[in-house]
Amino acid sequence: MIYDFDTPLERRSTHSAKWNWFPADVLPLWVADMDLPAPEPVVRAIQARAEHAIFGYQMDSPPLRQVIVERFATRYRAAISPDAILFVPGLVTALNMICRTFGAPGDSVLVQPPIYPPFLSAPVNGGRTVALAPLARVANSNLAQSSLVDGATLRYEIDFDAMEAAITPHTRLFILCNPHNPVGRVFTRAELEQVAAFALRHDLIVVSDEIHCDLVYPQHEHHTFCTIAPELNDRLITLQAPSKTFNIAGLGCGFAVIPNAELRQQLMAALFNNGLIVNNLGLTAAEAAYRDGGEWHDQLMRYLRDNRDFVDGYVREHFPHARIAPVEGTYLAWVDFSGYDLPQSAYQFFLERAKVGLNDGATFGGESFAGCVRLNFGCPRATLSEALDRMRAALTG
Repeated sequence: MIYDFDTPLERRSTHSAKWNWFPADVLPLWVADMDLPAPEPVVRAIQARAEHAIFGYQMDSPPLRQVIVERFATRYRAAISPDAILFVPGLVTALNMICRTFGAPGDSVLVQPPIYPPFLSAPVNGGRTVALAPLARVANSNLAQSSLVDGATLRYEIDFDAMEAAITPHTRLFILCNPHNPVGRVFTRAELEQVAAFALRHDLIVVSDEIHCDLVYPQHEHHTFCTIAPELNDRLITLQAPSKTFNIAGLGCGFAVIPNAELRQQLMAALFNNGLIVNNLGLTAAEAAYRDGGEWHDQLMRYLRDNRDFVDGYVREHFPHARIAPVEGTYLAWVDFSGYDLPQSAYQFFLERAKVGLNDGATFGGESFAGCVRLNFGCPRATLSEALDRMRAALTG
C-alpha cells in the first residue's frame, strides 16, 4: 500500500505530550515522536490483540525474540542468541536501571555531549557521577560523503583524547549513542573499533544505545556494536527498540541484548524488583513492526530523506549565519544559531518570537550549547515548511 505522510493529523485531542506541552499557537518540532501514522500491520495487530479482551501481564514473547534474532542476522550480519534478549519497557528506563545496577555509588559513567539528556541524568539518578568527553566539533570538515562542504557545515567526531582525559579509576560504564542523538552521526566501523579498544583498555562495560539504528540514510551504514569486538561482548549491553523507527514510542517496548548471563540476570532482577515490565500491546506492536513493517519503513525513509534535505537546504539558503550538522541518521537536525546575536537562548528565541517549539541545546550538555537547537523533521512537509518560515521571519523581522 501507499502511505500518506503528507496529510497532517490532529493530535492535541489525543493528549499528545508533543502537541500539548506548548500553547496551542506553537508548532512543536521537539520530542522524538513523529507526526506520521504507524504502519498498517501494526494497527491491525493491536486491533486483533484488543479483540481478545484480556490484558493481563505478559512477561515474554518467543515469536518476537525470533524476529529480533532474524533481523540482527539479515540487517546487521550479527548472530545473537534468543536467550540474550531482555525486554524492557523503554530505553530510558533501561539506561536508568543500568546505571543503578552496575558499579557502585560514586562511580562515574562516561558520556559524550552534546547528548540526549537522559544520558546525563541517569547516572545521577543512580548515585553515580557523570564523566564528560565532549564530541569534537569540526567546522568546514572535508566530508567525503557530502558535496555540501561550506561555512554552513558542522561536523562532530569522537574525541579520543577527551575520553582518555575523562577516565578515572572509578569509571565503570561508557554509554555510546549510535546513531547519535542529537548530532546525527552514524559512526563508522573504524571509529567503533577504536571505541572498543578504549573500553577494553579501561575495563569498561559498554552500553550501546542504538534506538535510531533503522533510521540511517544512503551512503551510511549502522554497525551494531555486538559485531565490532567479540572479546568485548562479555561486557556489552546493546539497546534497541522499534519505537522511533515505527513511531510507536507510547507503547513502551524495547530490548537489551546482553550475551553475559550474569549481567543479564542482574539487570532482569533490577527491572522486576522495581515493577518494570513491558506493555503487552507493545510486544504485539513490536513483533508486527519488525515482521511486516518493511514496506512502510522503505517509504518512510524516502520521506524522511527528502525532509532532511529540505531542512538542510533551507538552513543554508535562509539562515546564513547558522551551521547545521549533516544528518547521517535519525530524523533530528542539530542547528547552531550562535552566529546570530540573539538576546536569549536559541530555543527561547524561537519559542517566543517564532512560536516554534524545539529542543533547547543547553539540555544536551550545558550552556555552551545554548545557541543550538534540535529540530524534529519527522512530520508532514507542510508543518516543517511553516515552522522554518516562522523561524526565518523571527530572524529577519
